Amino acid sequence: MQIFGVDIGGSGIKGAPVDLDRGDLTQERHKVLTPHPATPDAVVEGVREVVEHFGWTGPVGATFPGVITDGTARTAANVDKSWIGTDIRKLVSDRLGGVPVTVLNDADAAGVAEMHFGAGQGRTGTVLMLTLGTGIGSALFTGGRLVPNTELGHLELHGHDAEKKASSKAREDEDLSWEHWARRVQKYLAHVEMLFSPELFIIGGGVSRKAHKFLPLIEGIEAEIVPAQLQNNAGIVGAAMGAAGEA
Repeated sequence: MQIFGVDIGGSGIKGAPVDLDRGDLTQERHKVLTPHPATPDAVVEGVREVVEHFGWTGPVGATFPGVITDGTARTAANVDKSWIGTDIRKLVSDRLGGVPVTVLNDADAAGVAEMHFGAGQGRTGTVLMLTLGTGIGSALFTGGRLVPNTELGHLELHGHDAEKKASSKAREDEDLSWEHWARRVQKYLAHVEMLFSPELFIIGGGVSRKAHKFLPLIEGIEAEIVPAQLQNNAGIVGAAMGAAGEA
């Protein structure tokens, strides 16, 4: 069974058809840059471009970097604030000619994919997926079930939104060494561990491809810490799972 998944991020919009039996992309993903300002109309045009690149005409699952309830955006931290209150499901469906569309929080989608196909398989305790990218997304699971829309990247840490200091974008913007950035991530993980006591942290986002450069530098965390096995494709896979009713 194949379903199309598209992952809307603060820096890029990427998508591909997904084989839901294997949890893998059936073709190399196509990516376009997220427009700036990242207004609903401009971003959805990018979604259309990604979907039409494959000639896809069936159901589509889409992620969004913010709180999603019933297909509608409730927050918009790393895209234009005009998204708040937008019925994303309808907007995307209309732009794609009326195909069925399902919308999930981006980190929730990535977490669902990792729990089903990746590093979280078989884990029934408290698991926390964190996506380190333009911001910090979070997906919290207990007993294998998702607690949606946690958005833990916005926890206050030393007077700032945690994602302003510990995201991958913060590392790049401030030209931090891996060692310096790892200390920031470590402080964030310690704060989250104090609040939720997970047995496992799964670290996703694009930077998960370079997990060997920073995960070994993180100390003092009791929970196991592993990189996402699906890496930066987790959001696409999870979006497709959502469209198939599996998320």
